[in-house]
Amino acid sequence: MNPIIVTDSTSDIPEELVQRLGITVVPLKVMFGDQALLDGVEIKAPEFYRRLPQADKLPTTSQPSPADFTAAYQRILDHHPGAPIVSIHISTGMSGTFQSATLGKSLLENEEADILLIDSLSASYGFGFMVVRAAEMAQAGATPQEIQAEIERLKTARKLYFLVDTLEYLQKGGRIGRAAALFGTLLNIKPILSIDKEGVIYAVEKARGRKKALARVVELFKQELAGVGRVDIAIGHTVQPESADEILALLRQHFEVVDVVYSHIGSVVGTHVGLGCNAIYIWPSVK
Repeated sequence: MNPIIVTDSTSDIPEELVQRLGITVVPLKVMFGDQALLDGVEIKAPEFYRRLPQADKLPTTSQPSPADFTAAYQRILDHHPGAPIVSIHISTGMSGTFQSATLGKSLLENEEADILLIDSLSASYGFGFMVVRAAEMAQAGATPQEIQAEIERLKTARKLYFLVDTLEYLQKGGRIGRAAALFGTLLNIKPILSIDKEGVIYAVEKARGRKKALARVVELFKQELAGVGRVDIAIGHTVQPESADEILALLRQHFEVVDVVYSHIGSVVGTHVGLGCNAIYIWPSVK
């Protein structure tokens, strides 16, 4: 029996792919004050970004409970008795979601359930594309072990950078100090962020202005992907979908692009990066 793929809402996978590939998505929660909303279910990205600038305090987020995962796994096992499950989640360096999934698995009455848990060591579509690849492989009859091996390969092969338009939300979230945020804003500083091998976000460099930041990201990609032929690209955006078009046009000047996916950065990740963020993911194409 083909494996069933499970992930969480921070994977920011376009809904069309979720439906077509039969991926189960367990939502995190976003809290505006006392109001808790299921990410991607009770609040979609456009509504979140409309509300974000109007909020008196920065929204907070919380991971699914172990019971949420137990229920999700049980529903799958009820509909697909005996099917293996591969459950792929946001980095343990950023969220306790993986730990909740682990506890959720242990709470199942069926101790024989075949559930493989994978820490992606990434966030947003930086692991969403791995989930999509896993679902494609599952539909083609791959085993959980084959899927796991491919995800481990992609963890190394994938390159990614985040560009934020404002330092305000990094400051509100405690990632940088108030003085640094004000100084950076006055000087039009655009930090270039990435995710390290431990799955933690870090600042790579700073550039003066968006144009220079994008040019620097292209140079970094060229260095990291030297000798790689055809690539797949995904571009995440928050409130300006047209920004993804601009970035793709620039990347096409330097890379032979096979597949492209646009991902709407969801409310959980958006809480920390704010408005005007772009995320760029590139990995060698297998097609």
